[in-house]
Amino acid sequence: MHLLDVDDLTTDELSAVLARAAEIKADPGEYEDLLDQQTLGMIFEKPSTRTRVSFETGMTQLGGHALFLGPDDIHLGHGEPVKDTARALARYVDFVMARVFDHEDVEELAAYSDVPVINALTDDAHPCQTLADLLTIREKFDGFDVDVAWVGDGNNVCQSFVLGAAMTGIDLTVATPEGYEVSDAVLDRAAEVGDAPATTTDPEAAVDGADVVYTDVFVSMGQEDRRHEKLDDFDGFQITTDLLGDRTLMHCLPAHRGEEVTDAVIESDNAVVWDQAENRLHAQKGLLAWLARDGA
Repeated sequence: MHLLDVDDLTTDELSAVLARAAEIKADPGEYEDLLDQQTLGMIFEKPSTRTRVSFETGMTQLGGHALFLGPDDIHLGHGEPVKDTARALARYVDFVMARVFDHEDVEELAAYSDVPVINALTDDAHPCQTLADLLTIREKFDGFDVDVAWVGDGNNVCQSFVLGAAMTGIDLTVATPEGYEVSDAVLDRAAEVGDAPATTTDPEAAVDGADVVYTDVFVSMGQEDRRHEKLDDFDGFQITTDLLGDRTLMHCLPAHRGEEVTDAVIESDNAVVWDQAENRLHAQKGLLAWLARDGA
């Protein structure tokens, strides 16, 4: 199977992936040869620190090998159709991971690939980040009986988290400025797998009663030409010490300190952002192990 967004998994499958991730994190030696002689092809149109290092390290720790394929290394979308790249890669590697701009590209890779395709970020979704987020919440709160407020852009990270929250029973409120809401299609999908989040344009109302406040950059990669416009639109949505209070802060990183979050907040003891970053490694190892054993 492929993971193009979180709800490609059933609720039971999501639980199994997270449980496998926790098992591997607790006892990595039990899985150190699981992917012996297996290769992950890593397609990157967008640069990344956490995605590349966590997937490459994860494959190594599971006994396999990761192959970096940057925009100058292959012909994805230029030189040959995406479907041809998918069919060729599937003859060489055991998994394909793609971090690209257009979600349609991972859909086409999956349609023509005979091996699992993992979406490592598109402009529409970021399921691997959501797996790490859910693993972090599971650890910090001993489950998912937690209230979370998303404050910021209803972007790809938010949209996948909306689905993950619905599937695990997290009580989620999403606060965005007008014009930056989560798509209606994602809200409909959340309602199909659980409860769709409450939505508001008021950050203070969103965080009232929350245990966790989650935010992401206001200006995403590829939107630099809209920087000033977006910063104006997100006035009042910055996570400050006063807005956060004694709540837990989550952020997928990298953070634009002084924009969506203050330096004092992200450096505070309330922030679990480094645990989230570490859990990218463990969650993706859990996913790869689950795909190899149960989800292929």
